Amino acid sequence: MRVAFAGTPEFAAVALQALLDARFEVPLVLSQPDRPAGRGMKLQASPVKQLAVAHGLTVVQPRSLRLDGKFPDEAQAGRDALLNARPDVLVVAAYGLILPKWVLDLPRLGCLNIHGSILPRWRGAAPIHRAIEAGDAETGITIMQMDEGLDTGDMLLIERLPIAAADTTATLHDKLAALGGRMIVEALELAACGGFRPVKQPEAGVTYAHKIEKAESQIRWSDDATQIARRLRAFDPFPGGVAQLDGEPLKVWRADVVQADGMRGEPGRVLAVSHDGPVVACGNGSVRLTELQRAGGKRLPAAAFLQARPLQVGELLG
Repeated sequence: MRVAFAGTPEFAAVALQALLDARFEVPLVLSQPDRPAGRGMKLQASPVKQLAVAHGLTVVQPRSLRLDGKFPDEAQAGRDALLNARPDVLVVAAYGLILPKWVLDLPRLGCLNIHGSILPRWRGAAPIHRAIEAGDAETGITIMQMDEGLDTGDMLLIERLPIAAADTTATLHDKLAALGGRMIVEALELAACGGFRPVKQPEAGVTYAHKIEKAESQIRWSDDATQIARRLRAFDPFPGGVAQLDGEPLKVWRADVVQADGMRGEPGRVLAVSHDGPVVACGNGSVRLTELQRAGGKRLPAAAFLQARPLQVGELLG
C-alpha cells in the first residue's frame, strides 16, 4: 500500500514513524513550511519534515492546497506531487491546512485523519487542551474518514484513554500520539483487507475545541479554584498561566486545589506561604502554586522559587 502522509508537529511525527516501522511505502510527505523559531528566530523545519528528511522521503511544503487560493503555484506543485506519488491513501495528522475536495478524492481509499478526541466531542484545533480544561474524565483517538466538514467524517476506529488527575497537555499529548501511531497502522491493515465498518458521528454531543489564544494565559483569580488548576494543566506547555507580581509577568505552571477551612480573601491575595508553595485565594476556594517562573528565569518548584523571591501573606497577584 502506498501511503502519502500530511502532518506537521511532533504528534504527527510519531504517527509517521509508526508507519515507517510497519514498513509501509511512503512516497510523499506534506508538511507546513519552515517557520522562524528559537531565540534567533531562524527558520526551522517541522518535526515531520525533519523525520521525513532523515529517512530520505520526498517532502513538499505548500502554503495552501487550494488551486483557487492565494498561492495557486504552490497548490499546483502540491497537486503534481500527489499525482506523481499515486497514493492509495493519504494519512493526515495535525497537518494545519484545510484539504480541498480534490485532495480528499484523489487517493483510492481517501484520506484518513488521526484525531485526538472521541468524536464528536472536541472537533477542531485543540482537542487535548480543551478536554483537560473542561475536566473530562477520558479522551482518546478517533481514526476518521475525512470529508469536507470540520472533523465531521465517518469514524473507522475508536480507542478511549482515561485522563489522569495530574495529566497536562504535554503528558496527554505523548500518550495520545503513541496511541494514534498504533491505531493508524491497525487502520491501514484493516483497509488492505476491506475490514472497515464506517460509523456516522452522532448528532448529539458536538463540541468545538477552538484554537488556544495567548490571551487565555492570563489567570482570572475570580474563577473557581478547580477551573484555574485545570486550565494551568491544559496550558502546559503552551501558553502557561500568567499573573502579575511587582508589575512583572509571573508564569504559573502548576497549582493544586487547597481545602483550606477558614482561609478566605480577595481573589489573587496570598493567604499562606509554606515550603510547598503559596496559597492564593480564588473566586471560589484557593490554590497552592507549586511551579512558577519569573520573567527571564527558569521553571522552578515552589520551594526553589521562594528562596529567590519570597512571597508574603497578604501580597496580591494581579
